[in-house]
Amino acid sequence: MSLSVVITLITAIATAAVGAADLVPAKFVLANSARVGVPRSWLPMLGTLKLAGGIGLVVGLLGVPVIGVAAAAGLVAFFVGAVVTHLRAGVLSNIAFPGGYLLLAAASLAVAVG
Repeated sequence: MSLSVVITLITAIATAAVGAADLVPAKFVLANSARVGVPRSWLPMLGTLKLAGGIGLVVGLLGVPVIGVAAAAGLVAFFVGAVVTHLRAGVLSNIAFPGGYLLLAAASLAVAVG
């Protein structure tokens, strides 16, 4: 298995897992969203977007690369927004989480286009 496939699968799994946590919603999601000012009513849409991104990455690996590129680009944009949301709210104690997802998404985008 190539490094690009491993990076993409890790990103897809991690993103889908946190998307599922949004949909439940998990206690840590509720606590974090309250701290950064994201309304609970947004969680289903945010979770759905994360799940769609993870699925799109897998579809890209399965032979539809344009979907993989679009999914990776969408996840980069999504997690840039998450980092900005943390910064605007002044919540830096856990910014490593959206930052980590952003790095994974950016790495997946880099391998998808390169």
